[in-house]
Amino acid sequence: MRLSVLDVGSNTVHLLLLDVYPGSKPEPYASHKMALRLVEHQDEQGRITDRGRDLLTSFVVEARDFAVEHDAEDLLAFATSAIREATNGADVLDHVQSRSGVTLTEISGDQESAITFYAVRRWFGWGAGRIMDFDIGGGSFEMAVGTNALPTVATSVPLGAGRMYRTFLGGSDVASPADVKKLRRHVRATLKPAVEKIEKGGRPDLAVGTSKTFRSLARICGAAPSAQGPYVPRIMHAEDLRLWTRRMEAMTVSERAELPGVSEHRAAQVLAGAIVAETAMDMLDIGTLRISPWALREGLILRRLDRLTTGAAIHTVNPKNLVAK
Repeated sequence: MRLSVLDVGSNTVHLLLLDVYPGSKPEPYASHKMALRLVEHQDEQGRITDRGRDLLTSFVVEARDFAVEHDAEDLLAFATSAIREATNGADVLDHVQSRSGVTLTEISGDQESAITFYAVRRWFGWGAGRIMDFDIGGGSFEMAVGTNALPTVATSVPLGAGRMYRTFLGGSDVASPADVKKLRRHVRATLKPAVEKIEKGGRPDLAVGTSKTFRSLARICGAAPSAQGPYVPRIMHAEDLRLWTRRMEAMTVSERAELPGVSEHRAAQVLAGAIVAETAMDMLDIGTLRISPWALREGLILRRLDRLTTGAAIHTVNPKNLVAK
């Protein structure tokens, strides 16, 4: 079957089409995405503006039509922190559904953490032992740890790279030492209860980083480029991250955009992401991270495939039935 997965994140809205069958590996068939940066379309009250809502709705309609055009049989659509933390998130979801016919499922932070861990476990296998996973998105930072397919402990904190950039570093092209210091204090204070919770899951045999932020940071620190494929081992050492974070503190946004693995639209927030990553690794005494190419989206796909394999009843939506008559 051809499965379509629509991921509404804080930075990007991404539709992925895959040809799958019970027991198969999720191999992409086609992709359609937009750098919407939904969190930038929030007002001072935390409401997504009408413009942001309408841009999202327009893309969801595009994604629906793209899925129809490519004969997708099933549509799995979900939204993460940008929607769940908006004060009018439910209204935005209702608006999208009424205009497009697509129901976006809101995923909680703890669910996001657990499902991402599920994908990481499948990527590295049982031989990895106890895994601790870090995932930095645009709006939130997820952590999970465990020895099974699902984590023993999973948590989420509002320390996404985009959120931290806008809150602490968005005032100038080069981050001021005072602003960086404020950000570091805030990250450490916010992480403290989450770290105490995660530590109860036990010391990991393998620490893992997922998400575009960690892939970019690993690339900056010397990991292989994405062009070499997903099976090349990629690691990031805390000492290298610490060095490059200090270097980025002195760079302009345009200079950061020239770093390997950093796209132009993520260059502004990569420093904030680095500070969150560095602080978490320091507080949990993690010296090295392995980078996983699989994260939340793949976790949801794998769970769907598992249900197909076991023959469990699943609710499917045919995108062709979503087109207005």
